[in-house]
Amino acid sequence: MKRNVSIEEISDGRLYTSNDLVKADCGGCRGCSVCCHGMGTSVILDPLDAARLAGGLNRSVEELIGLGILELNVVDGVILPNLRMAGEDEACVFLNEEGRCSVHAFRPGICRLFPLGRYYHPLSESSLDEPAGSADAEGISGKEALAFRVQESARKTGSASEISRSPDRIFSYFLQVRECPYPAKTKVKVRKWIDTPDIAKYERYIAGWHCFLEDTEELLKKTEDDQQLRNINLYLLKFFYLKPYKTKPHQAEPRKTEPGGNGDFYQEFYGRLREAREVLAFPS
Repeated sequence: MKRNVSIEEISDGRLYTSNDLVKADCGGCRGCSVCCHGMGTSVILDPLDAARLAGGLNRSVEELIGLGILELNVVDGVILPNLRMAGEDEACVFLNEEGRCSVHAFRPGICRLFPLGRYYHPLSESSLDEPAGSADAEGISGKEALAFRVQESARKTGSASEISRSPDRIFSYFLQVRECPYPAKTKVKVRKWIDTPDIAKYERYIAGWHCFLEDTEELLKKTEDDQQLRNINLYLLKFFYLKPYKTKPHQAEPRKTEPGGNGDFYQEFYGRLREAREVLAFPS
């Protein structure tokens, strides 16, 4: 979900990397579940989120949709799944009677980020410093963030091949100052707060998926035939979400779970990403 926002309006004015300390730790929330209410359709799932939930709940993504746990909605022209809010108070379906998250161990990435978010900005080869002003941002209803140059990171880690193209993009993390009402936040390292194994792999994955969705959005804008629009969206939904992954990425460490499985969600995902780019005739 993209919004044209100004960093100054929603943040503390600082940009963070995964190694920085940020005042975001809510001490386990301690009875507060404000951020788990009234989020509408904004808790959007990426393929890793969906695979984590499916594995953690021992159900397929298709079953989760059928049970009304996940919904399908159009986001920037693309059909994507999101967590459903339920009841008069629009509470997340995974919030239990005690007001605690029942899927905390395999919660979606947007939930892991909050009250941080991601902020994306086009970057020229000659400008590697902080992006200015405003740019496309994604997160919960404008709960976003900034600081990681994908192309540079891929070059440093020797893993440029994991992204089907080197996106001239930067994303960093920032703290949203108006979203979380918990008063006594303490400092925590961003990577610890996000709580995802191998943060470098995860950030490259997030950047690659973001760029793929941008390309898809542009393709759909140019597609005038309604049936073709429907076919593209159904293909992406089935290929990236409904088709089960061989791994169980909700586990702390990936492992083999099926005969022939390589135990690496990211490797399997990038294989699908390459194939989808070929099918949709995107640049490699």
